[in-house]
Parts: sequence; structure tokens; C-alpha cells
Amino acid sequence: MPWFLSDSLPEYAATVGGLLSERPAEHTILLGVMETLRAAWPAAYGARAPLFGWWQEPDGEVSAAFLHTPPFPVVLTSVPGPDAAAALAQALAARARPVQGVNADPESAEAFACAWHKVTGDAIELHMRNRLFRLGELRWPDPRPAGQARVAGPADRSLLIAWSEAFHREAQSGPEDLVSMVDDRLSYQGLTLWEDAGQPVSMAGLTRMAAGQVRVGPVYTPPGLRGKGYAGAVTAAVSQAARDAGASQVLLFTDLANPTSNALYQRLGYQPVEDRAVWSFHRSPAGGTSG
Repeated sequence: MPWFLSDSLPEYAATVGGLLSERPAEHTILLGVMETLRAAWPAAYGARAPLFGWWQEPDGEVSAAFLHTPPFPVVLTSVPGPDAAAALAQALAARARPVQGVNADPESAEAFACAWHKVTGDAIELHMRNRLFRLGELRWPDPRPAGQARVAGPADRSLLIAWSEAFHREAQSGPEDLVSMVDDRLSYQGLTLWEDAGQPVSMAGLTRMAAGQVRVGPVYTPPGLRGKGYAGAVTAAVSQAARDAGASQVLLFTDLANPTSNALYQRLGYQPVEDRAVWSFHRSPAGGTSG
């Protein structure tokens, strides 16, 4: 059974909307990327056009979906089994897609990564394990640190870019045009600073609302300012702002290798939803395929 591939965002949204709406939190990345593409196409991601696809059962039910916005990993829902993962790897390799990784639930991610290795010969490695959290009852840090939150504006652009670059270096979160990301966030007031004595000390971002949900991130405090409660305060501030804006679900991802952030967000009222895995692919020296 083949995957159905499409270059059309409207076709994709119409086809997979039912699948994604069944569990919107678990599909937050796909829904968020779709919303960003609607708002900022074609400059939302890299220069290469996005590709969308879905797996359709014989009875017509759509049971899996993916999207790919190079240079980011393929974002994949749960797949029916290893045969579906293998079929997707073959389909993407046949189109010469520059696939650099996959982001999915642990089982589906590993199945696709192994299939990609078999089809292309690329080296694969588990890059990161993430946990998705959803906000329950928001609890502000106690004691609350000095200072207050304010929405970042164009005058903060240089600082936001520098802090975003520092965050991505620490998080090893993959390729991204951080200047474009900051400009896009500024366009809808999607970045907030915590200030103490008038000086910015921490930053948190929010995605656009998609399917009634907003995702928090990135959250960054410079090393010399950590341990003062600023990250918790700015996260609480943007979480409350998302709720005030009408978000029915406020979500965030943490790196499971970072126990500090995992504990912090749970103290603020975030509760675990599911785990995900990100695998990275590296071109083999021969650059060929294997059978």
C-alpha cells in the first residue's frame, strides 16, 4: 500500500484533519507547522518546498500522516507498523528528499530510522528523547522572583537573536534560520522577556495558536542569571498569556536528559502527555544506497 504524497497544504489539511483532531496534543508539531505555513508561506522554513503525505487504509480511513520541511526532520504520526515506515522511507528516497532525521513517537521513529538506513545506507543515531507536557492548574513560582514580564518588540531583536542562538547551541535542537524565526515570532507578539530592575534576564516564546492549542518555547536564561527563578516566572507568564488568549491547551516539550527543566515545568503545573524520539541521519561516505 503506497503513501499518498502531496505538495498542497490545503489538500493535506482536508485529508488528515480528522486524524490530527482526534488527539491534537499528540499532533501539536504537525498542527503548528501547518498553521505557520498558512501564515508565512513560502518563507516559513527552508528554501525547499514542504512535502506532505498520508497512509490510507483499504476502507479509506487515514491512519498515519507526515510532513517534511527541510532542513528539519520528518515529523511523523504513529504508523501502523514497520511495513508502513519502510514504505515511507522508500517513497522519500525515491524523490531524493534531503531527509536529515525523524521526529515521532519512539517506536515509529525507530522504525522509520532503521528503514531509512536500509534504503539509503545513511548512518542513523538517536539524537534526543523528548517529553510532551500539558498545562493543568498553573502554579506560579513561590517565591516569585523580582521583576515582571513584557512582550518583546522590534527593539529587542538583536538580543532575541543572540539568546535564540545560545539556546539552540545548548539544546542541540537542529538547523533553523533563527533570524527568520525571531522575526516571525515578533510579527505576532510571540516572544516575552522577564525583566529585573529594567534589564532583560530571561526569554520565553509561544507558537501561533493551532487547533485551540499553543506551545511554549524556547525558554532561555543566560548562564550567569540562572538559579534565580527567572525561567519559571517567564514560563508562567507566557502560559497565563496563552490561557488569556483563549488557548484550550498549553503545551511544551522538554529534553528528557535535562532533569532540571522537567522538574521545573511540573512544579508550574505541567503534566506528562507522551514521549517522542528524534533520530538524526548522516550521509554515508559512499553516498549510495543499500538493499
